[in-house]
Amino acid sequence: MGALLHRLGRFAVRRRWFVITGWVVVLAVVGVCAATFSGPTSSAFQIPGTESQRAIDLLDEKFPGTGGAAARIVVAAPAGHKLSEPQYQAVQERALAQVAKAPQVISAVTPAKATVSKDGRIAFGDITYAVPVDKVSDASKDALRAIAAEVRAAGLQVEFSGGVVATTAAEGNTEVYGLLIAFVVLAITFGALVSAGLPMITALVGVALGLLGIQAISGAVSLSSTAPTLALMLGLAVGIDYSLFILSRHRQNLADGMAVDDSIALATATAGGAVVFAGLTVVIALAALSVMGIPFLTVMGLAAAATVAIVVLIAVTFVPAMLAALGTRVNAGRIGFLSRRVTAATRGDRMNFGRRWSGIVTARPWLTVLVCVAATVVLALPATSLKLGLPDDSSKPSSTTERRAYDLLTQGFGPGFNGPLTLVVSTPGRTDAAALAARGAGDLMVTPDVAAVGKPVANKAGDVAILQVTPRSGPSSDATKTLVGQIRTGAAKFRAEQGVQAYVTGTTASNIDVSDKLAGALPLYLALIIGLALILLMVVFRSLLVPLKAVVGFLFSIAASLGITVFVFQQGHLGGLFNVDTAGPLVSFLPVLLIGILFGLAMDYEVFLVSRIREHYVGHHDPSEAITAGMATTARVITAAGLIMISVFGSFIFGNDAVIKSIGLALAVGVAVDAFLVRMTLVPAILKICGHLSWALPARLGRILPDLDLEGSHLTAGAQTHHPDASTSATPGADSA
Repeated sequence: MGALLHRLGRFAVRRRWFVITGWVVVLAVVGVCAATFSGPTSSAFQIPGTESQRAIDLLDEKFPGTGGAAARIVVAAPAGHKLSEPQYQAVQERALAQVAKAPQVISAVTPAKATVSKDGRIAFGDITYAVPVDKVSDASKDALRAIAAEVRAAGLQVEFSGGVVATTAAEGNTEVYGLLIAFVVLAITFGALVSAGLPMITALVGVALGLLGIQAISGAVSLSSTAPTLALMLGLAVGIDYSLFILSRHRQNLADGMAVDDSIALATATAGGAVVFAGLTVVIALAALSVMGIPFLTVMGLAAAATVAIVVLIAVTFVPAMLAALGTRVNAGRIGFLSRRVTAATRGDRMNFGRRWSGIVTARPWLTVLVCVAATVVLALPATSLKLGLPDDSSKPSSTTERRAYDLLTQGFGPGFNGPLTLVVSTPGRTDAAALAARGAGDLMVTPDVAAVGKPVANKAGDVAILQVTPRSGPSSDATKTLVGQIRTGAAKFRAEQGVQAYVTGTTASNIDVSDKLAGALPLYLALIIGLALILLMVVFRSLLVPLKAVVGFLFSIAASLGITVFVFQQGHLGGLFNVDTAGPLVSFLPVLLIGILFGLAMDYEVFLVSRIREHYVGHHDPSEAITAGMATTARVITAAGLIMISVFGSFIFGNDAVIKSIGLALAVGVAVDAFLVRMTLVPAILKICGHLSWALPARLGRILPDLDLEGSHLTAGAQTHHPDASTSATPGADSA
């Protein structure tokens, strides 16, 4: 791999303007495709094969129109007034008559059929559409907004749930703050503005390509609304870090007296090898989400994986070309005291941070291991009470109409009215579906957690009927999940006795099915990732202990990350700090995403650190000195890379989307634990304890495994042969890493 990347680096140096222009052209073409073929994203979560999805498919076939979107309109009179007052009654009748005439609407509530609270202040009704929510036209949405504005002008409060009319809370582009922090970290690391700016530019190019590509395919593929944000989050973090790895190695080579072109090619071969491997692990882990058979998660993983793959290609082609175009100007824009500090560390005029930290953590390695394990256990403890689910409107900011509608329904009728269930009864070859559904309604009326049961509605053929069941508890509560299980148990008995089909569906039931499917697939996915890590790291480091140690560290990071996320989002601690309005279950796909993403990011630091330690061990066979030398040359870069990822992921915590906030916090904590507690503290201590055993590999296995030469030891040796006086020559401002 090293030789191949060395040739690629040489090509990028020789044809620098061709490479740079080529990427600009690709960006322009993808941008045009995005503008031409883009389509809407969706927040719906569906899994083929679940009971709720089978019911939806049955309704689409036998009961056309019932599978379309449904908007719930909630109206509230001012405090101390009732909706039945004459000045409010007339405007309601006029508005609802207009709703029935809106485009794509097939049925709408009338004032006589609206459900009114006991105090007469709050009422709600449903509007049914002929198309799914993502197909509702802008004209239809605008009609609802105009009608709502007229009602509000009369002094009534009007809110909507169901997703047809939604409030998009202003996110404020919080990722900008992460980018600003990343630039400051890079400036401190390199002591030069040009060096600090280059990783930012290359990361933005990669992210732009990834997001535009996702937008271009959104017209043909159903994309989750979370997919673009996840791609943005990952692309920025790894894009900056991958450029940082290559740039820091280039600056070190310059400090060792190498010519610019030779330095770029060698940096691409060495640090670029770590980048390719680390990026490959992220891509594989994200793409592996497709094996779970969950469409929205598959698309989300593939979209993020494609963005990371683009970032890796840019790192090993565009970055070398940019470095060649800059030449010695890569150190331009030096920041006085910072540049002098970096130069002093490079020349050995002051004790290197990595060397100092290595001495601390390896002085008493067993104590270091004990402290790391204890800290991980404390951070991970809240994860023992982990609960998974999909977010409902109660998790949205109070500035959104969905959240205000949720609060009004809870206040007027109870939390269960925010997530009604739909019982579907099918009697193939018979016409008594409504009668059988009515029998089921009688049984449900005496169920403790049922607040209300509607009247059965049958299709024209009479062989399918639907029945709405309203729980007393909220959509994401354990009581509602228990109720769904009880109804399904009764439906199964009903099927056995009557020979008919009976299913429970609706948004709440679908969310429960999605969460259960994800929870069931999690152990298999975790086993797949662990097995993948062991094989890949065994090939890269030609060792048995290093892969085992890396996997244990990865599990530590996952446990600590989940623990803190549960502590904040599920248990409600520090809610004011992170602007978490309502505590509740973690989004059900968070653990799966966290495992896939953090696995790849953990391998970044593992490969970058351990490959340098192995490089020194191969050359000198002194395990203790190899740890010190490896830490001395990588600690500064790993610290910078970790802080950059934390700042990028952390910036998403302060947005308004609860799902994105929880993902941002989980990844920020996971990277912090993995970079600083595991890789820079636990790993050196374990390598110190194991000594030569760290690099042991049975001879038979050694003959089977390929030698990737990821650290480019052959190329490095060649470079040292051609530069015997390299250690006495240094380029001012170059980084020690």
